[in-house]
Amino acid sequence: MALRTNGTGERARPEETARRFTLSMLAQSAKHRDSRKKHRRTALPTRPRKAEGVPVNRFPDFVRYMVQRLKVLCPHMGKVKMTQMLCRAGLHLSPSTVGRILKEEPAPKPKAQSAGRIVTARRPDHVCHTDLTLVPIVRGFWASWFPFALPQRWPFCWWVGCVVDHYSRRVMGFQIFRQQPSSRAMCKFLDRTIQKAGTAPRYIISDKGKQFWCDGYKKWCKDRGIRPRFGAIAMHGSIAVIERFFRSLKSEGTRQITVASRRRDFREQLTRIVEWVNGFRPHTYLNGRTPNESYYRRHPKSRYPRHEPRENWPRGSPNAGTNVPIRGKCGVPLELEVRYHAGEKHLPIVTINRAA
Repeated sequence: MALRTNGTGERARPEETARRFTLSMLAQSAKHRDSRKKHRRTALPTRPRKAEGVPVNRFPDFVRYMVQRLKVLCPHMGKVKMTQMLCRAGLHLSPSTVGRILKEEPAPKPKAQSAGRIVTARRPDHVCHTDLTLVPIVRGFWASWFPFALPQRWPFCWWVGCVVDHYSRRVMGFQIFRQQPSSRAMCKFLDRTIQKAGTAPRYIISDKGKQFWCDGYKKWCKDRGIRPRFGAIAMHGSIAVIERFFRSLKSEGTRQITVASRRRDFREQLTRIVEWVNGFRPHTYLNGRTPNESYYRRHPKSRYPRHEPRENWPRGSPNAGTNVPIRGKCGVPLELEVRYHAGEKHLPIVTINRAA
């Protein structure tokens, strides 16, 4: 076996041998990277090029105007909700594009954490959530004189009970109470909701309020073959589905109107809000589908052929993460049309049409 020398006939030191071997390996690695970069440069371009000095992926000015106009008409909407509304109307944008147009950078929402046994909804009417919330009337929760400053009941607020399907996030029913209902009243409300749906859920998830954490409610569930599940006390995310619905109900519904003090009028107000939530409001958990589309397994409107306002955009290229085909020709001018469900300004229905 020959000994490696340093060029003068003397035996090379181990440090010099290691240095030469390392340099040789680095040189080969750099040569390999250069060849890969050269191969990538010769491949087909993946980004759209400019056409007549205008980037292909740049949206026209009227798209920017429609996004800003929608924000003015519906200021309570975030960029994701606006994206889903426009997607259902046929204009596919990404949330980052909408946020860039609006000059907003909302912080990401933290994910709910849960512990213990998990119940998974596998179909509609499999798992339901139920709970109660308080909706203040125009007088508010309080009065300036004693003892009316103490009770949380009518005429200062309404107690509203709701049932939400976990799989589709559809509101299955609601009930209005003048004061905090009893367990028997809640069971009657659940019976009417089940009768209207035509089937009983396998599981009902609720908190440990006195209406649910009692023998009467547990017996009612046992008689109907329902397994009750209860959220853990002080555990974030244990009943997040129904609580998130109540947040949307108030922020996009009851806080945008003057809540009626008559039960019949308030029921009409809630009915219009629930109809809009189920039929027209895209849900983030459902990837832009509405609860009715998910519950009845309808083809979502966000998957219908879309409008493409960019004239030179390749027809086969995906847009905003979707592969929805283009409707008609590219580069057509569009106009925004916002209608309101039942004439209520806080319940928008967004439509996009070709400009005349």
